[in-house]
Amino acid sequence: MSRFRKLSHTVWHCQYHIVWVPKYRHRILTGPVGTEVSSCIRAFSDQKDVEIVEMSVQPDHVHVIAMIPPKLSVSDFCGIVKGRTAIRVFNKFRDPIKNPIGVIIFWLKATPVDTVALDSEMIGKYDQYQESQERRAEQQPRLF
Repeated sequence: MSRFRKLSHTVWHCQYHIVWVPKYRHRILTGPVGTEVSSCIRAFSDQKDVEIVEMSVQPDHVHVIAMIPPKLSVSDFCGIVKGRTAIRVFNKFRDPIKNPIGVIIFWLKATPVDTVALDSEMIGKYDQYQESQERRAEQQPRLF
């Protein structure tokens, strides 16, 4: 199978490394909230014909490597996924996503995006390394 995809007048291979971060980097993407975020991202990506190559949901951020067709801009894709995911999560889990002041929070406004060229393997290894470091940090006792 070729790594290229085809549209009616285009042959393309556009991969992007996208990072979504909850506002104030709160560690809320755990348990059922993390599972819901993951399933929402996959569902909304399927609706827009975006292939999720790799996804890693960490407690305080989400790494996604996605193949976005050229008919859809990256910013439109990110806006759709962030907005619709936030609405779904708010409706399902209202209480765990409130900060101490009572203001509902979710995604940070800025979204770092990078194109993936020949280094997709290296980014995949980085995501796996980050995940293992996160698990190791959670297992260590807190000092304060």
